[in-house]
Amino acid sequence: MRKITLFAFGVLASAASYAQLTTPGTGQNYDLTTLSALDPSILTFDGTKYILSDDLIISTTDVLEITTSDTLFVDSDKRITIEGSLVIDAGQNNPKFVLSSTDTLNPAEGIRFEEFSIGSIKNSEITYTGGLRVLTEDFEIEDSYLAHNVSGVSTGAVISLSRGAAVIKNNTFYMNDLPAVGSGANQNVAAQIINNWIEKNCQSNQNRPQINVGPTGTDTLRIIGNTILGDRAMTMAGGIGVSNFVGADINAIIEANVIIDNRYGLSVLGANANVLIKDNIIEDNDSQNDPNLGGSGISLNSSDDSQNIIIRENKIRGNIWGITVIGQASADLGTTGDLGNNLFSDNGNNGEIFAIYNNTPLDISAMGNCWIESNQAADSTEIEDVVFHNVDDVTLGTVDFSNWSCGILSTDKFKLENINLYPNPAQNRINITNDSNFETVEFFNISGKLLKTEKLIDGENKIDLSFPNGLYLLKFTNKENSLTKKLMIK
Repeated sequence: MRKITLFAFGVLASAASYAQLTTPGTGQNYDLTTLSALDPSILTFDGTKYILSDDLIISTTDVLEITTSDTLFVDSDKRITIEGSLVIDAGQNNPKFVLSSTDTLNPAEGIRFEEFSIGSIKNSEITYTGGLRVLTEDFEIEDSYLAHNVSGVSTGAVISLSRGAAVIKNNTFYMNDLPAVGSGANQNVAAQIINNWIEKNCQSNQNRPQINVGPTGTDTLRIIGNTILGDRAMTMAGGIGVSNFVGADINAIIEANVIIDNRYGLSVLGANANVLIKDNIIEDNDSQNDPNLGGSGISLNSSDDSQNIIIRENKIRGNIWGITVIGQASADLGTTGDLGNNLFSDNGNNGEIFAIYNNTPLDISAMGNCWIESNQAADSTEIEDVVFHNVDDVTLGTVDFSNWSCGILSTDKFKLENINLYPNPAQNRINITNDSNFETVEFFNISGKLLKTEKLIDGENKIDLSFPNGLYLLKFTNKENSLTKKLMIK
């Protein structure tokens, strides 16, 4: 009898250890309070925070809607699975909703969005979890802060996408183990990755970029207006990578991003790639400091001549290589009727400068670019020294760098773009070195609401801040010019 009793107890204990909280699937909306009422032993509230001690499943027809600035801690190795809908929005003028782990050294598994579920996350803070695995097409995340997340339910990125055109906008990704955003090599994903602050991710130091996406299918991937700052100690982490290994298609616009201090800046790898690369600032992507392994501002690589990469109005400075074109890749850096207006400066290694390295047998049209920023009156002989092509190796194609001009990319414009704003990220004060005669600076939140206006003097300015954590836009103006920069408050 004693043995039977012990065995029965063991079965009951085992069953209890696999308990989970599952909504009944009756088409109801829940908040954290009503969800806790379903099983207060699994989702508890101690007066200040909710604690989830086992797995949570929101069933197919049910909705979990959180509109409060609550905190939800999830126990180690437990996950939230969304089969129905998850809607989070604490409101922009309120503190963020917080999702984190009870034990940050042993994080929760994160959130898994099943196919055909709905995910809408706004004004949230997600830290020390196993990330977001997104199998649905219906997903958006905006105005949120994602930091210190690790591999869990998501193994490819903090937000790992599988299909559709997810909207990822106005968020901060900081010091996560994995890339900020990723998608699979055999899945068509055309995400809209817009105006995010992406800093020091890939802390696991694997050979991945901070944005790491695969083919797009017929839709268009948009990577626009992001700031992508590397951690120079993470020598394997790149900036942006768009890859196609399976014979699918890439359609992408990569525009107005700032990409600094990564192993490399921007890479497009694979055939059938139609990409516009425009108006990006790509600087000092040389953290690994090995010219044999990387360090390109822009790298293009394809096994056949099916790429259509248009490169316009980028500023490419201080990388190991400026632009590298490899295999059968092809690039359009400017034509007679559509000049490139790209600017190059000090992209070099081993004592040589390489603005562009054409390592293919194909000819490249590269008309109307500023090849040497520090020598805007450079002649063809001087430009030839920074262009590697048929002249240097007869097996390679020619780079047509005619019609060179620094034009609108003049020193005055360069000076405006480099007004000194520090520290960034900031806390309660910033310093602005105003050597460009700006008269005012306006502070906007990411939704465009004007929060503060300050007059500027020439030289040093100190401005006190009292904004919540997040990303802000600073607009500098005088009678002749205006300039917008990003500021992170942490």
